[in-house]
Amino acid sequence: MRISVFGLGYVGCVTAVSLAGEGHTVTGADVNAEKVGQVNDAESPVGEPGLPKLLASAVHLGRLRATTSVEEAVAASDLALICVGTPSGPNGRLSLGAVERVARDIGTALCALPARSTPYTVVVRSTVLPGTTERALLPALLDGAGADAARRVRVAVNPEFMREGSSLRDFAQPPMTLVGSADPETATLVRSLYSKVTAPFVPTSIRTAELVKYACNAFHALKIGFSNEIGDVCEAFDVDPQELMRIFLMDRKLNVSEAYLRPGFAFGGSCLPKDLRALLAAGRSVDLDLPLLSALLPANHARVRKAVDSVIDTGKRRVGVIGLAFKAGTDDLRESPMVALVEALIGKGCDVRILDHGVALTRLVGANRRYIQEQIPHIASLMCDDHDEILRHAEVLVIGNAGIDAARVLDASDERHIVVDLTRGQLRGQLRPAVLEPA
Repeated sequence: MRISVFGLGYVGCVTAVSLAGEGHTVTGADVNAEKVGQVNDAESPVGEPGLPKLLASAVHLGRLRATTSVEEAVAASDLALICVGTPSGPNGRLSLGAVERVARDIGTALCALPARSTPYTVVVRSTVLPGTTERALLPALLDGAGADAARRVRVAVNPEFMREGSSLRDFAQPPMTLVGSADPETATLVRSLYSKVTAPFVPTSIRTAELVKYACNAFHALKIGFSNEIGDVCEAFDVDPQELMRIFLMDRKLNVSEAYLRPGFAFGGSCLPKDLRALLAAGRSVDLDLPLLSALLPANHARVRKAVDSVIDTGKRRVGVIGLAFKAGTDDLRESPMVALVEALIGKGCDVRILDHGVALTRLVGANRRYIQEQIPHIASLMCDDHDEILRHAEVLVIGNAGIDAARVLDASDERHIVVDLTRGQLRGQLRPAVLEPA
């Protein structure tokens, strides 16, 4: 395929060289004449292990050249990869100036060139926030290309997952080939760029593809911050941090896995809140500053407040809560965020009823029975016996966990009920389109 790569910085240069190495004909474009000259002289403008040799080979084989002319690059290609920088502005906002300029210049070049028999494909490889393609790139592209631009171009998002120092290997073996597009034909075309790449192909929407890279990088930063704070705790209590994390990483069921990585509601129960408070108290006792770990409980409380607001914003007051325990399949109410939610709704004047067969008072024994009788007797009186009772009462149904009670209630509900799904889609197969998910 004939490809143009706009931006010959780190991402663009590695992308251009790698695609040329796979047999594509690549034209690199950059406003920096020095970079363009280096590429055409078979010299790498960026430092990356293995890149100089591969770049020189691609140039000598005639598969890679560079230019400062956007029109020349567009004329020599059927697909453009935008790899320009998106730096932070003074206030932290993303600077899209380079993306918009390139898009407008590509549109102008398309307008000046003879009409094509097939649409020109513009692919965003730069890291951009969701909505950028629709709100910034497309308008700039159409502004340059003229009135009939919609027929002349198609767009996609194809994030890169490369790390400096191992980018060539990362290009060849990424975690996935992710393509966001508005139609399957465009996704298939972009996929064909990577026919020699070993990775699952993941087609998705444009906005999802834009946000995935940010989610990945935020999680990577979170992992580094977490491990460093745990390391601080280890050192404060004479524990080897490397040994502790070696053992920590052996747990592939919960610690290094998909567990707890599906958006839903707040955490609770007898362990997580208690142990987190104890760890933070231990840190304070030795003057440890643990800002990341200290933010977890406030963030958890914010989820409850957000859920309360979602219910109140419906304007309805008769509420049915399905699931009172902190998770499905248990009768444990200790520090359940659903209990906090119910108490907050009652405090705001809502008429609440609750369905959770796992915590029905007649079935509880021991500590759990004493807890509900002694600590939350007012909530015990709100329990319903079956889903018919809660459906008759409720204008708003709050799905607290993805248990069998929720499935049965949703199956029997109708258009009279507004559903606020705190599981955020974990029962999606059984939810009607009217279900609300707190943003």
